Amino acid sequence: MEYNFREIEKKWQSFWKENKTFKAENKSDKPKYYVLDMFPYPSGAGLHVGHPLGYIASDIFSRYKRLQGFNVLHPMGFDAYGLPAEQYAIQTGTHPAVTTKKNIERYKQQLSKIGFSFDWDRQVITSDPAYYKWTQWTFIQLFKHWYNNKIEKAEPISDLIKEFETSGNKNIDAATSYKDIFSAGQWKSMTEKQQQKILMEYRLAYLSDTMVNWCPGLGTVLANDEVKEGVSIRGGYAVERKLMRQWSLRITAYAKRLLEGLDNLEWSDSLKEIQRNWIGRSQGAMVKFEVKNCFISDEKVFIDVFTTRADTLFGSTFMVLAPEHELAEKITTPEQKSKVEEYISWAKNRSERERLTEVKKISGVFTGASGINPANGKEIPIWIADYVLSGYGTGAIMAVPAHDSRDYAFAKHFNIPIIQVVSGGDISEESYDAKQGKMINSGFLNGLDVKEAIPAMIKKIEEMKIGYGTINYRLRDAIFSRQRYWGEPFPIYYKDDMPYTLDEKELPLELPEVDAYLPTEKGEPPLARAKEWKTKQGYPLECNTMPGFAGSCGYYLRYMDPQNNEEYFSKQANEYWKNVDLYIGGIEHATGHLIYSRFWNKFLFDLGLTSKDEPFKKLINQGMIQGRSNFVYRIKGTNTFVSFNLKDKYEYTPIHVDVNIVDNDILNIDLFKSWRPEFADAEFIFEDGKYICGSEVEKMSKSLYNVQNPDDLIEKYGADTLRMYEMFLGPLTDSKPWDTHGIEGVFRFIKKFWRLFHNSNNDFEISDEKPNNKELKILHKTIKKIKEDVERFSFNTAVSSFMICVNELSELKCNKREILNELTILISSYAPHIAEELWHKMGHDESIAYAKFPVLNEEYLKENTVVYPVSFNGKMRFKVELDVNMSKEEIEKTVLNHENSQRWISGKTPKKVIIVPKKIINIVI
Repeated sequence: MEYNFREIEKKWQSFWKENKTFKAENKSDKPKYYVLDMFPYPSGAGLHVGHPLGYIASDIFSRYKRLQGFNVLHPMGFDAYGLPAEQYAIQTGTHPAVTTKKNIERYKQQLSKIGFSFDWDRQVITSDPAYYKWTQWTFIQLFKHWYNNKIEKAEPISDLIKEFETSGNKNIDAATSYKDIFSAGQWKSMTEKQQQKILMEYRLAYLSDTMVNWCPGLGTVLANDEVKEGVSIRGGYAVERKLMRQWSLRITAYAKRLLEGLDNLEWSDSLKEIQRNWIGRSQGAMVKFEVKNCFISDEKVFIDVFTTRADTLFGSTFMVLAPEHELAEKITTPEQKSKVEEYISWAKNRSERERLTEVKKISGVFTGASGINPANGKEIPIWIADYVLSGYGTGAIMAVPAHDSRDYAFAKHFNIPIIQVVSGGDISEESYDAKQGKMINSGFLNGLDVKEAIPAMIKKIEEMKIGYGTINYRLRDAIFSRQRYWGEPFPIYYKDDMPYTLDEKELPLELPEVDAYLPTEKGEPPLARAKEWKTKQGYPLECNTMPGFAGSCGYYLRYMDPQNNEEYFSKQANEYWKNVDLYIGGIEHATGHLIYSRFWNKFLFDLGLTSKDEPFKKLINQGMIQGRSNFVYRIKGTNTFVSFNLKDKYEYTPIHVDVNIVDNDILNIDLFKSWRPEFADAEFIFEDGKYICGSEVEKMSKSLYNVQNPDDLIEKYGADTLRMYEMFLGPLTDSKPWDTHGIEGVFRFIKKFWRLFHNSNNDFEISDEKPNNKELKILHKTIKKIKEDVERFSFNTAVSSFMICVNELSELKCNKREILNELTILISSYAPHIAEELWHKMGHDESIAYAKFPVLNEEYLKENTVVYPVSFNGKMRFKVELDVNMSKEEIEKTVLNHENSQRWISGKTPKKVIIVPKKIINIVI
């Protein structure tokens, strides 16, 4: 019969679903293997062909590990909270749960059509109360714990309170913003509210006033990656920096462990480097600068500065505060007040990305105040400038213009003195930033090398009691509040304006109904609209919701035990699965998600809940499938379109056109006219009777009309063809353009593979005849190559190997069971539907998913024969295949007696026979 992929694929997808073929058990005699995909956000647009790339790769590997005898966990779920559903709800009044459910159903249908081996019984949806109950539960644990720097581990707040009650906080080394020292007596004399305020500064989940990206248009705080060039990525609304009371997670407590943990992970060097830079470890010193003649509450004012170059302290000629610094306005003199306020108002609305990248744009304002350089006692002016960020260090710098390029540019612009303190550079033109040279103009440091001067200066700072050596991290605590409706509610209520956690028995705290998904008239978050949004005792509940990333922090753990109503996951399940063996996802999550989830896991590890400190053992970032856009060219002022190679004769406007009405860059005129009303009466200037479109490789996007729906391709070619073609496009980790033109070749290959099992009448027919050495060599060469390629994730070369194998077997007209049985198992990871069909046609009852991966026999790969080119008087006339072990005498005799030799010898006696073993034979006549 003909290869009917539509019927075959539906048949096996139904079979897998009904028989739960890919169900993973939490207990097995088999070794375990956990394969995880970064789960999708279910948008209304559905999947395009770029989305399944990583899923196909992980599915191939999952199926491969099953064939190798592993108990494979390969789950799927949906990251269901987010702004798109909420914005749609605001526009239409439709509850986000309704649109989210609809979108999830569509995604599942599309994913099922591609034939993924997911264990759907383990599905998690982050907006499901049964799931986010455990997100809320983890938040409560974070609230109830602090980080003990001495043992580098989270400990219960209850233990910290006991220490406060017996010894105060003098012996505590914690990750905290709290600086004051109090005794046990002082602690006991405090009110409950005072105690709670202090504890808040120790908790791993804490409430504080924080600078955030506030978007009035969306009515919510945005993460840094949701903002670009001062506007929201979604909607393009203006974003401003604003001080707001927010929940945060004290991720910085784990900075050292997050950094050190990278050394033991099987991640790419580039990905590890991105994380290292994000965490940003710096060794240096914290130094106190006194503000001259400035007092707050009758106490002198000091500005703390972190520096990695304590050796250059003598060269500090001014100080700079970030616009958000708490002292920025407090130390400003009356004369400068209006200028400073104006500058801060302007600067706070600029994104950090702009402030870091616009190095040529210099701006700043003088506060009127001066600091005292503690190294030499000299007065130095204190400025405010947006090139200093509040989140790194202390939000204040000691500017050393001779040895820092941005300080140098600022000093030149504002005519501030520049003093060189490290020899070796010419500071008349630029700063000398190198960390080498002898110290000059630096008092007791003069003559020392930089490497000697840094520890010497730190020692002096500590002796003077104006600072200390320390390690600083660029990593910042994660802001965990959003002023949205569609997110996890916080399990928090307020008493006397202080937050307390709900009893764990009251979880999940579900989202309430509201009359609108907008902030209230007072500017409160949407949950403030809910009626009776308070505890049974009448205490008000938190109105903010958790951010979009909250649900993805620990979803990989819930997959281990998703039906457990009593625990996040059982100890037994976690000790069996341990952690993720292979994680595949996009590089865009290199910082946010991966940092947050690693922190989440390490915290649960501290609580003894997870058996592994790191959640993801091996991680691969798949590349992006880019869209291949097409363009038509409209002559300006007309509705006439000129073909690509003729366009330069006219003034024209390029317009994106739907790639689905273009075939190999040739526009379908009728479909174009019906595509949009304004093109109904379009006219065309053709070349050779055709309209040729231009093309360009861009991001795949609906707005660029270059999105290809996988459903259309599956309908036309089948899922197996789509799977193999996406892998065939190029290396998994590379970005590559999508081109449907090439899919035809893969489709022809699939049909050619099918024909190996069928005779000329399209009847299924395989032979039980024993294969010959040539056939066995082809098979085992393929086994070796496929195994090597899968294990190094070189799926594109594996597809090529299948094509070569099928071509060679087709030439030999091989339909032998012993060969085709093993080849079907090999290809089943890539093209599972056709493989299942042929496997069952060969008489197997069980699914091919649990067959045994073919065993490689190296004996068949040994070269037993050599193909010699036979030449007469230096000209090659024919080839002959001979046993590799034949002697020269045997080779000569065999070749001279060969029927093809006789016509060239023509009865003559050869003068000489030259034989180069395993290479050539030349007969001289």
